[in-house]
Amino acid sequence: MLYYSKINSQRGISNKELNDALIEIYQKLGNRKKVLAIPPDITRFYSQAGILTQFTYQYYREKLTDILPSIGTHYPMTESEIKKMYGDIPLNLFRIHDWRNGLATLGIVPSYYIREISKGAVDYDIPIQVDKILVEGNYDLILSIGQVVPHEVIGMANHNKNVFIGTGGAEGINKSHFLGAAYGMEKIMGRADTPVKRVLNYGSDHFAKHLPIVYILTVIGKDEDNNLAVKGLFAGDDLECFNLAAELSLKENFIMLDHPLKKVVVYLEPAEFKTTWLGNKSVYRTRMAIEDGGELIVLAPGLKEFGEDKGNDKIIRKYGYVNTPKVLELVNENEDLQNSLGAAAHLIHGSSEGRFSITYCPGHISKEEIESVNFNYSDLEAMLKKYNPEILKDGVNILAGGEEIFFISNPALGLWASKERFY
Repeated sequence: MLYYSKINSQRGISNKELNDALIEIYQKLGNRKKVLAIPPDITRFYSQAGILTQFTYQYYREKLTDILPSIGTHYPMTESEIKKMYGDIPLNLFRIHDWRNGLATLGIVPSYYIREISKGAVDYDIPIQVDKILVEGNYDLILSIGQVVPHEVIGMANHNKNVFIGTGGAEGINKSHFLGAAYGMEKIMGRADTPVKRVLNYGSDHFAKHLPIVYILTVIGKDEDNNLAVKGLFAGDDLECFNLAAELSLKENFIMLDHPLKKVVVYLEPAEFKTTWLGNKSVYRTRMAIEDGGELIVLAPGLKEFGEDKGNDKIIRKYGYVNTPKVLELVNENEDLQNSLGAAAHLIHGSSEGRFSITYCPGHISKEEIESVNFNYSDLEAMLKKYNPEILKDGVNILAGGEEIFFISNPALGLWASKERFY
């Protein structure tokens, strides 16, 4: 059922209003003795899940016994990242998700269903797995906290993705990611009903009803002063809260352009984007916006690796970012890719499909490394002088020499497409 729904599209919802809303929601839920919170990690810093988790701790105190950041296959959060995102919540409450070994399998989504919803793109079972703490912890409330926003794998991020992918296992993560990539990102991004979402909904309906999960969902946009703000807050234990949030996210986070863009410059904040695994949001969030023969320039001062995991990093370095047909061919021919379908999907996520050039300007990776994975390279310092993110505004900019660019200060907050490419 839907426990709460609030939208403020002009000024946004203040922190006090967020706290008051959570108090109202938690009072509706009644007395709880043992609570688990599942917020996102530092890569979703702007979701405002950090402050919501702080308010949750202030409400439940000793009853909030565990906090499990939904890292998926990302690196575990550092102590400094935890403090930055979650404030003064005691560090001893935080748990590290082991996506390879610390799992409980709730059930298996059968291959015939996967084949049907993917229209034959893939044909395999997908396990629905969670961190075993969800099953063994004897919680009477599990709070999944996060942001609904356009996403390359599932269409619209969060809801049960935060649980089944964020605290899931290698096989489910890999197979679901490859399902989305093989089916086609352009047919998924910005949509609430997709093959990957249907797989996770199948898991919720068939295997997870015994888990006391309640979703707390935000939608982030810009206020009247062009500052980030919480535009919507939704809470519930079924799909209704997600569908309402997805509807608002499309209005706030999906930028439809009249014409395709010739040159796009994206800035990756160094604290959030340290790998191309995350930084390639600059690629797939703009892929439907850039014209054939266009150019994408990625300013990446924090970039130091390719994968958020050593195994995935090795695969990216081995094969590089190539188009979908080539990745499908490589998967058929190579066992390491067959065993790492998430990495295979990521090779597709970072490709322009040969339509436009991608130039990375990294802070801590060499020219040879960047070019080895099929990106172009340019010097970061020189490009920061030419395209100064402190001066540029989001959207169209005309530079001193007359050059026109489209600037994006944070690709994680939106999806961009031209009308002719969104279908």
